[in-house]
Amino acid sequence: MTDSDLDFMLRALGLARQGALAGEVPVGAVLVLNNEVIGEGFNRPVAAHDPTAHAEIIALRAGAHQSGNYRLCDTTLYVTLEPCYMCAGAIIHARVQRLVFGAADPKTGAAGGCFDLFGSGKVNHIVTVESGMLADACGGLLRDFFRVRRQQALTGGPA
Repeated sequence: MTDSDLDFMLRALGLARQGALAGEVPVGAVLVLNNEVIGEGFNRPVAAHDPTAHAEIIALRAGAHQSGNYRLCDTTLYVTLEPCYMCAGAIIHARVQRLVFGAADPKTGAAGGCFDLFGSGKVNHIVTVESGMLADACGGLLRDFFRVRRQQALTGGPA
């Protein structure tokens, strides 16, 4: 991992915080090509009324629009949480070269947490996966978000 990897993951973490402030599950994603951000996003399924509005999908859509191509070869996607099956499939279809993620997701993660789609040997594109970057900070943000949500549910406060 390089210094620029850390910078991009910190940017993704900042996006995740924006999502948390908006009441969304705090996940952020940054898509990079040639050391330049071409797409980024945070979770927005609640606000967008769209179950596909995950941070990764938003970043991939923005990157495809920016580059004028649905193939995102030679890109790196930085995500604060291990991608789910849907996002993993989109990453593979987009031909992302490298995925760097922070916190593992043992319940729905598709990069080794619950299942390893990337390492299954059954997909038509190989994505290099690097996990654990800023894992404590990324996981802590998620734990804090859900702790507050649970407390609000118990006290009848805003959800």
